[in-house]
Amino acid sequence: MSHRKGGSGGAAVTAPVDGGLAELKPDCDRPRAWTLLVNGTPQSHVDLDDPTYLEFEYVRRLGHLVDLMAEPGVPLRVLHLGGGALTLARYVSATRPASWQVAAEIDASLTELVRRRLPLELPGGRSRVRVRVRTGDARTILEQVRPASFDLVVMDVFAGATTAAHLTSAEVVRAAGGALTGAGVYAANVGDGPPLAHTRARVATVLAEFGHACLIAEPAVLKGRRFGNLVLAASRQPLPVATLCRRVGADPLPGRLISDDELTQFAAGARPITDASPQPSPPPPPSLFAMNPKPTM
Repeated sequence: MSHRKGGSGGAAVTAPVDGGLAELKPDCDRPRAWTLLVNGTPQSHVDLDDPTYLEFEYVRRLGHLVDLMAEPGVPLRVLHLGGGALTLARYVSATRPASWQVAAEIDASLTELVRRRLPLELPGGRSRVRVRVRTGDARTILEQVRPASFDLVVMDVFAGATTAAHLTSAEVVRAAGGALTGAGVYAANVGDGPPLAHTRARVATVLAEFGHACLIAEPAVLKGRRFGNLVLAASRQPLPVATLCRRVGADPLPGRLISDDELTQFAAGARPITDASPQPSPPPPPSLFAMNPKPTM
C-alpha cells in the first residue's frame, strides 16, 4: 500500500484490489470526504461526517427515489447490486435508520479496504450503517434472493467504467422484478453517450417488464450531446414523477425527467437486450474524467 499527500481530508491511499488498483482521494472541500477510484475511474464519494451528502449527481437522483418511496423515516428493504464505498447504503441508514440492506460486491479486497478506511459508523455515535455485504457476482446474488423481499433494487455495477453485458438483459430485469414487492422500485445507473443506443435498449428492456418507468439525466446527456450517467427507474405501480421532476430540476446540476409517452417515444425502435444478444454499456471517452475533477460516473 502506498500513500501520497492529499487535501484537507488527509493523505490519499492506493491499494491493490481484486479488480486492479483502488485509490481513495481526499476531498479538499470537505474535511472527512473521500472519492473512491478503481483503475482511475471514480466509483463512489463518501462524506463520513455527513452520509446524507451526495456528491455524484446520479447518486443524488437515486437519493430522491429513496426519499419518495415512503414517508420520512419509514424503513426500507434495499438490495444494492454493486457495493463500492456503500454511499447509497449509508444514505439509507442515515435517513431511514431501521432499514434492512444487502449489497452485492464481487471484489472482496475492495470491500475490506472500504471497511478499514471508510468505517460504517454513522456520525455522532448513533449507530452503524445496517448493510450486509455479500461477496459475489451481482446477478448470481440477485437470483438467489427470496421473492418479493425488497422494496428497492439498485443496479449500479461497473467494472471500470462499463457495466458487464450479463447485467443488462431482460432476464436480469425479470429477476429484479421477482425480488421486489408489488410496489417496489428497480433503479439502474446507466453510463452512455451519443447516440444513446444502449440506453434506448435498456429502456425497452425495462418497459417489457414494468408498467411504469422514467429516465433522469442532465439535459445535454439526455439529448445525446455528451457522455454521462442516466438513472432509469421502474415499478409496477406509478412513480412519483411530478415530485421527482421538481427535485431533479432543483439539483445543483439540474436534471430532466422523461416518462410515459415521451419515454416510449425515446425507446421507439429499440429492442430489449436478452441473454441471447448481450450488450455491455459503452465505455466513456478517455477525456471524460480529465475534464471533470469531480465526475458524476
